[in-house]
Amino acid sequence: MAKLQCISPIDGSVYVERELASAEQISAALERAEQAQRQWKKTSLAKRIAIARKAVEFFSAQEAELANELCWMMGRPIRYGAGEVRGFVERASYMADIAESALADIQLPEKPGFTRFIRREPLGVALVIAPWNYPYLTAVNAVLPALLAGNSVLLKHSAQTPLCAERMVAAFDAAGLPSGVFQYLHLSHADTEQLIKAPAVQHVSFTGSVPGGAMVEQAAAGRFISTGLELGGKDPAYVRADADLAHAVETTIDGAFFNSGQSCCGIERIYVHASLYDAFVEQAVALVKQYRLGRSDDPETTLGPLVRAEAAEFVRGQINEAVAAGATAHIDPADFALDKPGTAYLAPQVLTGVDHSMRVMSEESFGPVVGIQKVADDAEALRLMNDSEFGLTAAIFSQDEDAALALADQVEAGTVFLNRCDYLDPALAWTGVKNSGHGCTLSSVGFEHLTRPKSFHFKTRL
Repeated sequence: MAKLQCISPIDGSVYVERELASAEQISAALERAEQAQRQWKKTSLAKRIAIARKAVEFFSAQEAELANELCWMMGRPIRYGAGEVRGFVERASYMADIAESALADIQLPEKPGFTRFIRREPLGVALVIAPWNYPYLTAVNAVLPALLAGNSVLLKHSAQTPLCAERMVAAFDAAGLPSGVFQYLHLSHADTEQLIKAPAVQHVSFTGSVPGGAMVEQAAAGRFISTGLELGGKDPAYVRADADLAHAVETTIDGAFFNSGQSCCGIERIYVHASLYDAFVEQAVALVKQYRLGRSDDPETTLGPLVRAEAAEFVRGQINEAVAAGATAHIDPADFALDKPGTAYLAPQVLTGVDHSMRVMSEESFGPVVGIQKVADDAEALRLMNDSEFGLTAAIFSQDEDAALALADQVEAGTVFLNRCDYLDPALAWTGVKNSGHGCTLSSVGFEHLTRPKSFHFKTRL
C-alpha cells in the first residue's frame, strides 16, 4: 500500500510515516460521514457547542506535545510552537461563542396572517484540505464552524503535517463527538481530486497554492457545490511619512520573517515614503541581522529552516535574480553558518533597489526575504500595492487614521491593517480577492459559507 512520509526539515529524517487511504477506506469514510451527518444536524446547537468547547480544552491541554510535533514536522522554532495552539483555542472559542447568534433563524418584519423566516441549513459533508504552514490555525477556521453548523467533516491534511489531522480528530473524539462526524484521511493528490468529485461532498474548503485552488475548482466544476479557497499572497506594507518609524520597522520585519516567511499573509514587499526610507532600511537591516538561524528544536533559534530544501532553493533563486538585475542584498549569508545550498536552511535577506520587474516583488516567495522600495507619496504607494495578482492582506503604517482609512478603501485586499500585520482576528471575515481566492472563513459571515438558506413561508390565517 502507498505511504506518505513526513521528512523533517530539521535533519532530513523521516519523522512520520502513514499509509494512504485505500479506495475502500475512502468510500467507507464517506458513507460514515453521510450517515453521521443526518443525526448530527438534528443534535441541538447547545450540545454541538458544548462538545466543541470540550474538544478545545482537550486540545489545549496537549500544548507542549503539539508544539514539539510542529517543530519537527514543518520546522517552526520550538519557542513559537505553543503560539499556534493558543491561536487555535482563541479562534475555536470565538466561533463557539458566536455560533448561536450566527446560526439563528433570520426573522422578518411581521406580516399579518403569515409566519416567515429564513433558516440556515447545514450543507452536508464538508471536505477541508489544510496546508502545512499553519496546520492548526488554517484547519480550525473551517472545521469548527462546519461542525457547529451541523455538517460532518472530512479533514485531509498536508503530507508534511499528518499528525495535525490525527490530533484534531482525537480531541473531538475525546469530547464525545459522535462517530463519523469528524474524520481524517491521508490521501494522494489524485485521490483528493476524486474525493472532491464524490456526490456526498457538498462543500470544499482549501488552503494552499493557486494551482491547487484551480484543481479544486476544476474537480468541483459542474457539481454546483460551494467552495472556499484561501490561496497565495504577496502582501504589501506601506510606511507613510507620518508613521512611527521604530514600530513600523519592528512590525513589518516580524511580519516578513516570522515562520521563516512561510505565511500566506506575511509581508513580502514594503513601500516606504522617501522621507523615512534611509532610516527605515538601516533599522530594518540591523534588526534582521539579529535573527538566529538554527535547528527548530533549539530554544535559542528565532529563524528555523524552510519546510524543505526545494523551497529554500526557490527563494534563493528569486534573490539571485534580483541581485543580477540590480538589487542590493544587505545581508551576508556567511553570517548565518547554517545557510547552505541543498538544505532547508536559508539566511534571511533584505533587498533594496527592487522594482516590479523582479520576481521577488511580484511572485509569492514564501520564504525569509523582503524587498523594500522607496515611494514619493500615497498615490505611488497605492499603485504599487495594487499592482499584484494577489489580494489577501495589506498593511498601512500611519498616525493619521482618517488618511489611512481613505487609502485603505482603495487597496485591493480582503483585509487592510493599520499599524499591524499578519494577524487573523476571528471576529473579522477572512477572505481574499483576485488570485488570493474567494469565499470566507471566521466571523459570523464565515458561517454563511457552510450553510444554505432555507425559507419558510407559512400562511396561518385562512
